[in-house]
Amino acid sequence: MLSTVYSAGLFGIDGYVVTVECNSQKRKQSFEIVGLPDTAVKEAKERVRGACDNGGMKFPPLAHTVNLAPADKRKEGAGFDLAIVIGILRNAGYIKPEVDLSKSVFIGELSLSGQLRPVRGCLSMCSAADKQGFDTFYVPRANAPEVTVIPGVKVFAIDNVAQLVNHINGTKLQPPAFVLPQKDTPGRSYGVDFIDVKGQYQAKRAMEIAAAGGHNILLIGPPGTGKSMLAKRLPTIMPKMSFDESIETTKIHSISGLLDERDALIIVRPFRSPHHTMSSAGLVGGGANPMPGEISLAHNGVLFLDEFTEFPKQVTDALRQPLEDRKVTITRSAGRVTYPCSFMLVAAMNPCRCGYYGHPTRPCTCRPDDVKRYISKISGPLLDRMDIQIELPSVSYEELSRPDPLAEKSEVIRERVKRGRMFSKARMEEDGFTCNAELSPAMVRKYCVLTDKAQEYLKEAYDVLGLSARGYDRLLRVARTIADLDELEVINDEHIAEAINYRKLDKKYWNY
Repeated sequence: MLSTVYSAGLFGIDGYVVTVECNSQKRKQSFEIVGLPDTAVKEAKERVRGACDNGGMKFPPLAHTVNLAPADKRKEGAGFDLAIVIGILRNAGYIKPEVDLSKSVFIGELSLSGQLRPVRGCLSMCSAADKQGFDTFYVPRANAPEVTVIPGVKVFAIDNVAQLVNHINGTKLQPPAFVLPQKDTPGRSYGVDFIDVKGQYQAKRAMEIAAAGGHNILLIGPPGTGKSMLAKRLPTIMPKMSFDESIETTKIHSISGLLDERDALIIVRPFRSPHHTMSSAGLVGGGANPMPGEISLAHNGVLFLDEFTEFPKQVTDALRQPLEDRKVTITRSAGRVTYPCSFMLVAAMNPCRCGYYGHPTRPCTCRPDDVKRYISKISGPLLDRMDIQIELPSVSYEELSRPDPLAEKSEVIRERVKRGRMFSKARMEEDGFTCNAELSPAMVRKYCVLTDKAQEYLKEAYDVLGLSARGYDRLLRVARTIADLDELEVINDEHIAEAINYRKLDKKYWNY
């Protein structure tokens, strides 16, 4: 007897439908799985036997052959267990033959008791199946919240095999899973607010511009000046994620096994802050079966690299291509996968190893060669990709001890950022860009219209600062964002002057 059911596999961030063909014959008892399965898939034989016997359904003593199609694509993981056991039980008569399963997808790992365990990447797999016309999904209860975000499908949260068989046969129907929508607030899940930061008005302004345009930002200053405080509060002033952004971000976290089962959808922008001892593979992704790295986990959010100069140079230089392409491609013998990584990079560093080079009151204990060696850990090409470079001075006692009349809550700043993004979106929407940092050189020339005086300022800055072509484009993008915050279509000299002010530190510290 032959039965066909459907499951789904995972390759990179994308899923694909897998046809599970189960053939059972009255011959000497055996169990074979073909279709290029990995070790975890082959071990499904023992999990399926145990789940049947311990779940109240005797495993049929037949010759079972399971084919996972397409046969030329390697199948990985334990997510095919549920489809395999349903196919075998259908052949054995436990499931009524007249039940139509042609539009149903079964995903889940079996325990020996017949209980279902969650799998990674369930949203990506079900989303791919939905695009191919499948409308009913049977998944482990822990995976159900993430799948319910797909519109127009029925999702059933399953606890064990017996429960699923009863539902399919109509003996005891299960209600479809339903998850209440989540609401976002500026400080949700962050627990911080910009009003906590004393002083540092120029740095706050730079962070507002960075949030409005999606720009990378470098913070330099002595210890205790608020670099980490500012970075951790940046997501609270960024615009809300769109539904498409939430779906894509949720897929990446689901693939990595980091999705909280209590949340159906990631609706707050990710904030990732890895330690400086991490490897290149941990940052950009990798492994025998390539997994997303920190840059992909920060997709549509913020990647904060504190103590930037303490990261190995080969690790920080690995950021150069992803910062330009906003995606990373990892090639291994098993194949090539591409993960999105459109993130804002926030880097914080001290001006020297002791941290007090250029400090007005505390002397620096580093020798000039030590300062140069410390600073040179950041390469010129990487520095060129930092749109905004800001120096944070030490905060005075008066600023710390007195109430700050100019301090603003994150929600106030967020409204200005939102207005700036909406102003730019109306201009760029037809070309498919969401923020100024994504503009291509051709779009920079199209959208960055300057006054005559602004042209003069820019020409002088180009010669004095020794900007590269990339630096020229990035300066224009920042100026475009400043103009958007003022809701002006034409960039004037004040916008260029402010943008230039955020590109001076490379001359002061690096002499690039």
